[in-house]
Amino acid sequence: MEKVKKATFAGGCFWCMVKPFDQWDGVHQVISGYTGGCVENPTYEQVKNGDTGHFEAVEITYDPAIISYETILDLYWKQIDPTDDGGQFHDRGDQYRTAIFYHDSEQKLLAQKSKQTLDQSGMLSKPVVTEILPAKTFYPAEEYHQDFYRKNEKEYKEDRAKSGRDEFIEKVWN
Repeated sequence: MEKVKKATFAGGCFWCMVKPFDQWDGVHQVISGYTGGCVENPTYEQVKNGDTGHFEAVEITYDPAIISYETILDLYWKQIDPTDDGGQFHDRGDQYRTAIFYHDSEQKLLAQKSKQTLDQSGMLSKPVVTEILPAKTFYPAEEYHQDFYRKNEKEYKEDRAKSGRDEFIEKVWN
C-alpha cells in the first residue's frame, strides 16, 4: 500500500491553484475547499462574503516518493504574490490571503525554511507575509468548483486573464 501525504495551501482564488499542481507526477488529487475558519461546513457564499474566517484553499494528496514537499512548496510560491496581505490579485479580502497549512512538524520546518529563503533572496520588493499555520479541518468546496479549469475552461481562462496573476508570475517568477 502506497503512503500518501497531504499538503494544504491558500493562494487566492482556488480555481487558479488547482491546475499548477494537478499536472505533476506523484500528485494524486487536488481538491478546492475551505480551511482555517470557525464555521463547520461553510458554503462558497459564506466564505466569499468573509463571514467564516476560512481561506479558499487547495488540499493536495501526493506521493512523497515521487514528488517531495519541497518541490510542492516551490510550485506554491510561484503561483502567488507572497507579499500581499490583503488577498491575491483582483480577489480581495481575508478569504483570499495566502497561507501554508502544515500537517506535521517536518512540513512546518520546511515551510518556515522556504519562506525565510524566499524572504532573504532579494527577489521581492516587500517582505513575505504568507502565514504558516497548523492544518485545520478542510472542507471540500461545492462540486462545481472542483477541477474548474477543466469543466469550465472558457470561464477559467477569462477569470485568470483579468486577475493579473499571470502577469505577476511572468514578471517575478520567470
